[in-house]
Amino acid sequence: MKRIISVILVLALTFSLAACSGKNENVTVKLGIMGSSDETVWDPIVAEFAEKGITIEYVYFSDYTQPNAALDAGDVDLNSFQHYTYLNNEKEKFGYKIDAIGDTLITALNIYSKKVKSVDEISDGGKIAIPNDAVNGGRALNVLKAAGLITLKEGTELTPTVNDIVDNPKNIEIVEVDASQTASLLPDVDAAVINGGYALDAGLSPINDSIFFDDPSYYTTNAYVNVIAARTEDKDNKLYQEIVKAYQTQRTKDIYANDFQGLYIAAWK
Repeated sequence: MKRIISVILVLALTFSLAACSGKNENVTVKLGIMGSSDETVWDPIVAEFAEKGITIEYVYFSDYTQPNAALDAGDVDLNSFQHYTYLNNEKEKFGYKIDAIGDTLITALNIYSKKVKSVDEISDGGKIAIPNDAVNGGRALNVLKAAGLITLKEGTELTPTVNDIVDNPKNIEIVEVDASQTASLLPDVDAAVINGGYALDAGLSPINDSIFFDDPSYYTTNAYVNVIAARTEDKDNKLYQEIVKAYQTQRTKDIYANDFQGLYIAAWK
């Protein structure tokens, strides 16, 4: 009888240890991102969690209209591509049950050109492409304002539209296109305001190819701080919070500085 009890105890302990050692096995977190530049930031985090038996799987999206719909529908578990203003606008417009669970970065929104070396060289009647979504388009107009190309109506600084332009001394023609198309239009326009990820994916150098560099210090709110988002029901998920913590490290800051030429600036406290 004692031997039988001993065998049972050994088996119980074995199963207990196996359960503990394998508790994270086969856990997959699907992360929605926009392109290869995001991989550069996330790859060390993916590797860190792989050592814990947790797979962070990239799910790629081709334009900004897709990741929040996928998150709300449960097709991905987290996404990392947008700032607070864009997130809040999407929630109000579509009723998504999603929330920011961690701050990441501020992306400088630069003006690029293949035809001129400075904004002063843009000719009268020149064409400038900007994103056509409400939030990024509004921010692009603020960049054009900061560059001295247009003046906007007072009180519309957060999300202005082209209808809020009150002064346009060079009669600039604003060409509104999907954010993913702004870089490809460079041969056909005088300049384009291009989101950071799309600029890098197009092989553009923030230092060498931009003719006006957006400065995050222009902003006094967190409106353009990018976030990691999850479904509202999962915002306190411990694993997701661990992923946020792994992101918000000096390692990530070093990647911003070394791989992105300062285009990305850490925005967490």
